Amino acid sequence: MKTDIILSGVGGQGILSIATIIGEAATHSGLYLKQAEVHGMSQRGGDVQSNLRLSDSPIASDLIAQGTADMILSLEPMEALRYLPYLDREGWIITSSAPFKNIPNYPDEQALKEELTQLPHIILVDVEQIAHEHNMPKCANVILLGAASRYLGIVSVEELRDSIARVFGSKGAAVVEMNQKAFDLGYAAAENP
Repeated sequence: MKTDIILSGVGGQGILSIATIIGEAATHSGLYLKQAEVHGMSQRGGDVQSNLRLSDSPIASDLIAQGTADMILSLEPMEALRYLPYLDREGWIITSSAPFKNIPNYPDEQALKEELTQLPHIILVDVEQIAHEHNMPKCANVILLGAASRYLGIVSVEELRDSIARVFGSKGAAVVEMNQKAFDLGYAAAENP
């Protein structure tokens, strides 16, 4: 069993935190893990992409070949489309529906949404709105992870929730609780896509 995930977004959105939570859950479950370095501008606003590969057997490469990714997990809808050539025909795109307009010629939002909704396996979640409604502005990334957890398969939802506690444990119980709540909100949001 293996799962190849492309993580994408822009710098400052928390892509690395998502990778850390998934990776920690995977290794805690006894899985093998390879992660390519994050490519792109890691400062706020630059595009960021990383490959995350999980398997129950050793993994030779940390890079995902075109047409083979099981999931694109993106905090920015245009960035999700950028990596579409890497997605397997049966793969899922789990993306924030809220654009991060960091360029002057950002595509028309409606056209972008229409292009995304034409794809066969897509979950669009307005993680920014959910984070705003629940007063947790720094948790949009964990909300997206909660939505994606329904489709990861290789790592259980319970293991991911436990991983949040281990990853954020040093920041105190309130931070752990807020991030677990954010995860649960994302999980619920993906129930009826």
